Amino acid sequence: MEQRVVVGVDGSDPGWRAVDWAADEAVRHGLSLHVVHATRWERYENVANLGLDRPSARVMAENIVATAERRAAVGRPDLKVTGETRAMDSVEALVEEGRSAYAVVVGTRGHGALAGALLGSVSLGVAGRATCPTVVVRDTAADPAEAQHTVVLGVDDMVGSPAVSFAFREAAARGRELHAVHAWRLPSDVEPEGPEREAAVRRADAMVDQMLRDATARHPEVAVHRDSVEGSAQHVLVEAAAQADLLVVGARGRHRRVGLELGLISHAALHHAPCPVAVVPHD
Repeated sequence: MEQRVVVGVDGSDPGWRAVDWAADEAVRHGLSLHVVHATRWERYENVANLGLDRPSARVMAENIVATAERRAAVGRPDLKVTGETRAMDSVEALVEEGRSAYAVVVGTRGHGALAGALLGSVSLGVAGRATCPTVVVRDTAADPAEAQHTVVLGVDDMVGSPAVSFAFREAAARGRELHAVHAWRLPSDVEPEGPEREAAVRRADAMVDQMLRDATARHPEVAVHRDSVEGSAQHVLVEAAAQADLLVVGARGRHRRVGLELGLISHAALHHAPCPVAVVPHD
């Protein structure tokens, strides 16, 4: 099956922003775009439909997909766009579509989000269960005039090579610098200054170099900036992504139906990073 970028739409403003981002992503990588709207509209089929041939919920779903297809095609004449409606749970549909996708793209919130919620249940559910990278597109983005034009990668010894490879591919496709960020902390019983701290700094730098070595060799065209920072990983990554094009983090697979172990760092990135966040699973 042809690999493609999949985007979930629901007719909300965050969903339309996800379509725009996904369409650009497909063009960057020379892939097709597949638009999916999933809802359990079939529950209305057995209800009197006042003479209509099809339930209005299904018609609305088809209209949303058609609108998304037209939107994605504007200004992108070479982009192949397909779309479909699925009569099933949104998370389940997108996870299923993602099994053969380069990435699944979703917005942060849909129509059903609670007021004040930072992340919708669909975006969090897909990020936690998809077997391909999930990109969550924020409601707001950095001012292009102030953007640093970087792809930020959160690096630790459990991030996994898929996340590293994905981040390098994204940086290469955009012609951007890769900013590899690793956060570390000294044990509370270690002096803040002295040989133990210096040793910790050397270990952190060596770990980052080791994690990036293979991908750096595969992508010599990507400029890499390494940054080992003492502090909370959640705060360090969110701050590093303040003006970035994309933040990439890894998630550990649990081999269970419930999906991935997103962890505190991935949750913090998804809820608080101002730029799009890619969650890349690995075993």
